[in-house]
Amino acid sequence: MAEPGPVEAVVPSDSPPGADALRLLREGDLEVVGRIVWSSNATFLARVRGDGTELDAVYKPRRGERPLWDFPTGSLHRRELAAWELSRALGWAVVPETVVRDDGPLGEGMLQRYVDHDPEEHYFTLLEEHEDRFRLFATFDVLANNADRKGGHVLRSRHDGHVWGIDHGLTFHEQWKLRTVIWEFAGEPVPGPLVPDVGRLVEELDGPLGRVLAGLLSAGEVAALAGRARNLLATGTLPEPEAGYHSMPWPIV
Repeated sequence: MAEPGPVEAVVPSDSPPGADALRLLREGDLEVVGRIVWSSNATFLARVRGDGTELDAVYKPRRGERPLWDFPTGSLHRRELAAWELSRALGWAVVPETVVRDDGPLGEGMLQRYVDHDPEEHYFTLLEEHEDRFRLFATFDVLANNADRKGGHVLRSRHDGHVWGIDHGLTFHEQWKLRTVIWEFAGEPVPGPLVPDVGRLVEELDGPLGRVLAGLLSAGEVAALAGRARNLLATGTLPEPEAGYHSMPWPIV
């Protein structure tokens, strides 16, 4: 199948929430609408239909992932799903509903519910109004070891104002790789309401969650996630940028 043409503007359909979105993403008929041209990897707007319902989604096929020197080739779509599994386990609703399908028009790839948003908004325009939400994002990104939290990777839903995070392909490396624009809260205590969630995460990594992530990440990467969670609990603070390390992504938006 030839790659579809570019999509400059998206007019999304109404998207069902939660379990309905997951069911559609997993089982619905998938149609590629066009290519999202500003992404570094091949990324497509798709429409998923089933049982008289439809939703818009972002489709990232494995074959369109740009090779990187520090992440295994062909692993980014699974890391996106692992980030959703982490978000779901914590109960923080950071990542929109995400699945991996092997029957996409361009082969195996990630499929994620599209968030209708104002493209002029980003982390720097939303910060003042959403500081507590971004403290949660900062904690999530430490756990996920997010190597690419650009300002444009946070979206405020036009539907209900919820702030979501996207583009989690560069996550869960065994080595410390945190690169983010969210450094305003460095050195602050981990927000108190989040601490029990992190503690529960450590326990769940020894159970069903650990088994799910073992199908998406290496054993060393799952162990490193558990280590980061334990370290957050032990220190009780969000980390500072490391001297000599490029702690900001580029471009920042």
